[in-house]
Amino acid sequence: MSELTTGERAELEALRARVAELERERVEQIARTNAAIAEAQERAYWLDRWHLDLNALMERPGASEFRAVIRIVRAVMRRAKLLKRRLLG
Repeated sequence: MSELTTGERAELEALRARVAELERERVEQIARTNAAIAEAQERAYWLDRWHLDLNALMERPGASEFRAVIRIVRAVMRRAKLLKRRLLG
C-alpha cells in the first residue's frame, strides 16, 4: 500500500472526525429515544392500571370543552410562574 499524501492524510483525519461526531450524535439520539419510549411506557402502564381508555374518554360529550379549560388553566399557570420568576429573579 502506498504512503498517503499530506492532503489525503488531512482528508482522512477530517472524515474520521466527522464519523466520530456522527457516532456521538447517534448515541445522544438513541438516549433521547429511549427516554421518550420509557416515558410513554410509564404513561401507558398507569392508564392501563387505572383502566382508562383515552380514546373512549375523548369521544364523550364535553371532552373538547374540558381540554379547552385545561389549556386555559395551563396557560394561566405558565404565566403565573413566569411572573413569579421575573419578580423574584
